[in-house]
Amino acid sequence: MSELETALEDLRRLHPRKIDLGLGRVEAVLEKLGNPQDRLPTAVHIAGTNGKGSTTAILRAILEASGARVHVYTSPHLVRFNERIVIAGEDIADAPLTDVLRRVSAANGGAPLSFFEATTAAAFLAMAETPADYALIEVGLGGRFDATNVFTPDVCAVTPIDLDHAEFLGRDIKGVAREKAGIFKAGIPAFAGPQRDEVRGVLDAVSEAVGAPLQHWGEGFRAYRQHGRMVWETENALLDLPLPSLAGEHQIMNAGLAIAVARQLGIGTDAIADGLTKARWPARMQPLRSGPLAEIATEAGAEVWLDGGHNPHAARALASHMAGLEARSPRPLILVMGILSNKDAGGYLDFFDGLAAGLVAVDIPGHAGLAPEVLAELASARGMVGIVGDNLTAALQAALNMGEALSRQTVDEPITAPRILICGSLYLAGEVLKANEA
Repeated sequence: MSELETALEDLRRLHPRKIDLGLGRVEAVLEKLGNPQDRLPTAVHIAGTNGKGSTTAILRAILEASGARVHVYTSPHLVRFNERIVIAGEDIADAPLTDVLRRVSAANGGAPLSFFEATTAAAFLAMAETPADYALIEVGLGGRFDATNVFTPDVCAVTPIDLDHAEFLGRDIKGVAREKAGIFKAGIPAFAGPQRDEVRGVLDAVSEAVGAPLQHWGEGFRAYRQHGRMVWETENALLDLPLPSLAGEHQIMNAGLAIAVARQLGIGTDAIADGLTKARWPARMQPLRSGPLAEIATEAGAEVWLDGGHNPHAARALASHMAGLEARSPRPLILVMGILSNKDAGGYLDFFDGLAAGLVAVDIPGHAGLAPEVLAELASARGMVGIVGDNLTAALQAALNMGEALSRQTVDEPITAPRILICGSLYLAGEVLKANEA
C-alpha cells in the first residue's frame, strides 16, 4: 500500500458510526489547521442535484481561458482520488496530497470525522497554500450542513434540484431545496439554474431571508440553441456563442448558469466562448472511443456511450440525447447498467421505456449495487429484453449479440450493430475508465 493509500485508509477509519448532519466536526479540525478556508482566492460555491460537475467543469474552462489559475474541489472521483482536488489547474500530486491528509489527521487527533469532512479540510488546506485566482467548491451532499459550507464565497450557484440521497435529505422536494439553499450568504450574489416552481419558491424565500441577491434562469438570464450556436441573454445583454463541448441539450442549461457566474466575476466574452469549446467532464454522455471495451464495440461496428448519471432527473436528459441520436442514425439501443441499491432504478428506467430495446445488468465492484437479477426484471417489466452479465466485458459482448439479434425481424435482413449505453452509476463509469488506463 502506498503512502497516499495508507493516509486515505487512516482517515476512513475515523468515520463516525452514525452520520449526524452538522458542521461542528469539520469546523473544529479546520480551526486547528488555522482556518485555511478563510484564505481562499475568489471562490464560487456550487450546489444542486444534477449538473454540479458539468457546470463546474464549464466554469473552470472559461476561467482558465481567461488566463486564470483555478483550484477545484469535486466529488466523487472516477479513477484516482487525486481528481477531486485540482490545484492551480492540475490534479493534486500524491506527495502534497499525502501531506495535507496527514496534517488533517494529526490536527483531528483521532476524533470521529467523516471521510468527506477530512478530505474537504485537506482540500481547503492545499488550496490555501498554493496561489491561484479562483476556487470552485462543489457541494458534496445537500448544502446547509455539507462539510464545504464553512467558507464565505464570492458567488453561489444552484443547479437543477431534484430528489436524490433520500436517506439523508428525504423525499420532500421543498425540504431538499431548503438544504441546497443553505449555501446562500448575506450579500453574496447567487444564480439558480432551471427549477420546478415549488423549488424556485423555496430558493426565493431562503435568499430573501438571508439577504442573498438571487437571479433565476429564465428571469435574470437564459441560454438556448439557435442555428447551430448558443445564445446567452439577459435583459441588457446578448451573447452569440459556440455550443458547449459537452454533449446533450441540458449542457446548454449548465453552460448558461456557468456563464452567469463568469460574468458576475468579470470574465469577458472571448474567454467565455473559448472556454465553452474546451470544457471536459468524463463520463457525462461521453462517446467511448478508446480502451478495451471500445475496441470490441468498434470491431463489431457498434457505438458505445458512457454516462454516470444515477437518478431519474439525469436519466431524462440522457434518454433525450439518445432519442436524438436515434432520430439521426437509427440503431437498437442496449443499456449496460449497474446502479446502487439506494437509487430509484425503476424511475431511471421509465425514461427508456420504448427507447431501449434491451438491458444487460451488471454488478458494481466494491459497492452496494442493486442485484443485477432485480435490475433485469425491472427492465423486462418495461418491455426491454433484460439479462444479467457476469462483468463489463461479458456484458458488452452480450449487448452486441442482443442488439444484432434485435436489429432484424428475419435472418435475411441485414444486421445493424447496436448503440450501447453504459450507465447508472459514476462508480460503474469509473470501472470503465480504469480499464482504459490499465
